[in-house]
Amino acid sequence: MYPFSKIEKKWQKKWFSSGVYEPDLQSAKHPFYTLMMFPYPSAEGLHVGNMYAFTGTDIYGRFKRMQGYDVFEPIGLDGFGIHSENYAIKIGRHPVDQAKTSEKKFYNQLHMIGNGFAWQEHLETYDPEYYRWTQWLFVQMFKKGLAYRKKQAVNWCPSCKTVLADEQVIAGECERCGSLVVKRELEQWFFRITDYAGRLNDNLSKIDWSEKVKIAQRNWIGKSEGALIKFPIVDSEESIEVFTTRPDTLFGATYMVIAPEHPFVEKNKSKLTNLLEVNKYLKEARDKSEAERIEEGGEKSGVELKGVQAINPANRKSVPIWVADYVLSGYGTGAIMAVPAHDERDLEFARKFKLPIVPVVTTKLNDEFNATGLYVGYGTLENSGQFNGMDSEKAKWEITKFVGGKKKTQYRLRDWLISRQRYWGPPIPMIHCDKCEQAGRGERKDMPGWYAVPEKDLPVKLPYVKDFRPTGTDKSPLASVEEFYRARCPKCHALAHRETDVSDTFLDSAWYYLRYPSIKEKKHAWDAKLTKKWLPVNIYIGGAEHAVLHLLYVRFLAMALNDMRLVDFEEPFPKFRAHGLIIKDGAKMSKSKGNVINPDDYIKNFGADALRMYLMFIGPFEDGGDFRDSGIQGITRFLDRVWKFGSKTKFAVKSQEGIEKELHRTIKKVGDDIENLAYNTAIAALMVQLNKFEADPGAVSKEQYAAFIELLAPFAPHLTEEIWSKLHGPKAGSVHVATWPKYDPKLLVDSSVTVIVQVNGKFRSTVSVSRGSGEKEVVKIALADPKIKQIMGSRYAKKVVFVKDRLVNFVV
Repeated sequence: MYPFSKIEKKWQKKWFSSGVYEPDLQSAKHPFYTLMMFPYPSAEGLHVGNMYAFTGTDIYGRFKRMQGYDVFEPIGLDGFGIHSENYAIKIGRHPVDQAKTSEKKFYNQLHMIGNGFAWQEHLETYDPEYYRWTQWLFVQMFKKGLAYRKKQAVNWCPSCKTVLADEQVIAGECERCGSLVVKRELEQWFFRITDYAGRLNDNLSKIDWSEKVKIAQRNWIGKSEGALIKFPIVDSEESIEVFTTRPDTLFGATYMVIAPEHPFVEKNKSKLTNLLEVNKYLKEARDKSEAERIEEGGEKSGVELKGVQAINPANRKSVPIWVADYVLSGYGTGAIMAVPAHDERDLEFARKFKLPIVPVVTTKLNDEFNATGLYVGYGTLENSGQFNGMDSEKAKWEITKFVGGKKKTQYRLRDWLISRQRYWGPPIPMIHCDKCEQAGRGERKDMPGWYAVPEKDLPVKLPYVKDFRPTGTDKSPLASVEEFYRARCPKCHALAHRETDVSDTFLDSAWYYLRYPSIKEKKHAWDAKLTKKWLPVNIYIGGAEHAVLHLLYVRFLAMALNDMRLVDFEEPFPKFRAHGLIIKDGAKMSKSKGNVINPDDYIKNFGADALRMYLMFIGPFEDGGDFRDSGIQGITRFLDRVWKFGSKTKFAVKSQEGIEKELHRTIKKVGDDIENLAYNTAIAALMVQLNKFEADPGAVSKEQYAAFIELLAPFAPHLTEEIWSKLHGPKAGSVHVATWPKYDPKLLVDSSVTVIVQVNGKFRSTVSVSRGSGEKEVVKIALADPKIKQIMGSRYAKKVVFVKDRLVNFVV
């Protein structure tokens, strides 16, 4: 076995000291920015999933570097946030102290895996020199009206003891700890991501991303084309507005449903004849999680608002108004028109409470409605007054116009809840002054009393708080630190109160790609000239699980910064690829199963190159694969053979034509596969090529073996660097800045071809002929074939059908 431990440590040290992976950011002629999602150090160290993603990104970067690009591959730690804080709580350490330990551990591991990181540009989100600019970004968002504060029912995780953004709630549970999320009425900070819903949706067609991520974002943004229609209230000037994608079914609306939080309820309580019943239901609804409220198959509940009714604007009939928790205040207008004949949820509700069901859309074969009482498709209108007989889809906008409604594009996306009631994060850089609020003053007219911290006073440093654990209230631990929250108003200089919430960790990661090239810049968040040179990122690789979290937020922030003319692009990652997941012996990895893969153990026993190659070999990079201990031994044997071939083979003086053709095919195959992140098949091609070398080692030249080492270099950087230095001497330079081998297209074409031979149109044999051979030559070779001789006997062909390089057919 080759001495991997000695070799890997040797080259890691040399690479770091020589700066071979450090591009000249200022004068690079062919900048290429390759980036992977940086890790959050919340556990004992780097896990194999991190290494899988980093290796896949690194291979692509090394490939591009050898193609002549100035590759920039930076690394850092996403160290702020709830994951890191919870881990510190779990092991009984303060996050500040644990961050230092985690940083050392992670960076040691990241050195061990052999990536071509630009270490001089590393960053950590908990470094005040970094979060100074995170806070600056918050200030810019506030000044542009994109950050605001309001009281709202928000997602609350009772275990993490903080609010969560909608994107952090998966099927009603906290995406981090799995606890059931509840609703709380709290005053919180939000970013107006909804202002960008249309652009976020439309731009997806312009970027080269994994399709599953695009689909996830489209679904989350939730674009709907429909109509806003007002239902007047009987004996009142009021109306309730609904958003519907099916205005063609308006004549079939037999009741209305509004969310328990809809302001109409509170405003009209004095008119209700069943107020006690309504209040009881409202309390029950408040105690339910959003997931429970919208659960499919769950029993529908509701209460009628007796004493008030609405008017269907299409047929002018009175319809009852119900409150039901399956309608959510944050979606649409918080009110729906209920058409039970053409909506499944409405039908369930109507049947339970014995409400009228009036079909208004029919088809020639209306078996679906007759069997179930429900038809959700388009068809011909009936029971729809003057619109009877019309095609329902075409009548949508005619009916909208008829009732005075208006077309509307609606989005499911809601504003980004940015504040957190935790300790370990960047303090939100805002100050509230009671005196200014009472006087109606503020930095913005719509938010009296509120001011951004002056930019000269940034960063607002996170103080060392001994009792940093979450309080479980709507207050952060910083709210108990008087010397932190006492501040002077930037306007009137009276005593004021500093915001004590911290910002969501996803804000830290929404802009880190901008900071990497400008990490040495002290006066600005990023250097405009460097940013224009290096951005947007050429390829970004990470997990698909961040589709509607990080990947949505980072796009939104880039669009906002573009509107502020702070960057000249809208999309920070024009090309994104989601990597797959690694399982172990057929099962998902978890600590409880005891099957978590610690890369340190495998690097110690097999070497980083072997682990890198095995991770890339177990399946398509974008799909993932099943890690089995027995499999890595096959890779170690392959690397041993590469090592032995170079040290024991007496190379041929002149290249052999057969070997040369095979090598050029491999050069094309490996290059194409790396470009498409098909690393497993590229490795397979290298294995086949080594087999061919070993079959006739005396026919392999030193140049051919060197080209093979170049092809292997992105996958096994340490071994190939050692072999390269032995092949060419210490002054040859690194293999990782050598020129990627080029293939000759002429050598990809076989000089001979296989021609099918038929007799009377039936396949009888094949013959090998020189490519481009004429009919006369091919006929001669075919007739000499023993099988054809036997079939033809003494007969002669009456006619010959010939297709060059493909077929000859004898008609007898």
